[in-house]
Amino acid sequence: MASLIIGDSAIKEVLLHGEKVAVVGHSDNPERTSYRIAAYLRAHDYTVIPVNPMVDTINGERCYPSLVDVPEQIDIVDVFRRSEFLIDVVEDAIQAKAKVIWTQLGVVDDAAIQKALDAGIDVIVDRCIKVEHARLIR
Repeated sequence: MASLIIGDSAIKEVLLHGEKVAVVGHSDNPERTSYRIAAYLRAHDYTVIPVNPMVDTINGERCYPSLVDVPEQIDIVDVFRRSEFLIDVVEDAIQAKAKVIWTQLGVVDDAAIQKALDAGIDVIVDRCIKVEHARLIR
């Protein structure tokens, strides 16, 4: 049964066991938040999978147009898209059989969150993965 993850111990478990993180909305601009957070995750031994239909590669890594194009299992989908696009990301995450959807600060859509939960995907909402990692894992 999927759950809305809110407690520190559950968030820590996601961070400890989620090795492959698909960053939806990963920018190729080093000044953008998505780029900096993806770099942080890479520096902490996560496999980061860039997902952005407008970019072919980021730092020499293939960038996938959508989650459904990623050929490997995704542990965490880290969402850097506006709230109105979250439902589309959730639908792709369901098709990709992702384990967890993590929405960054300010990314909230109750219907999309419920759809993910109904599909058996755990969800962490309105939290920064970098902040939570630095706080709980160090």
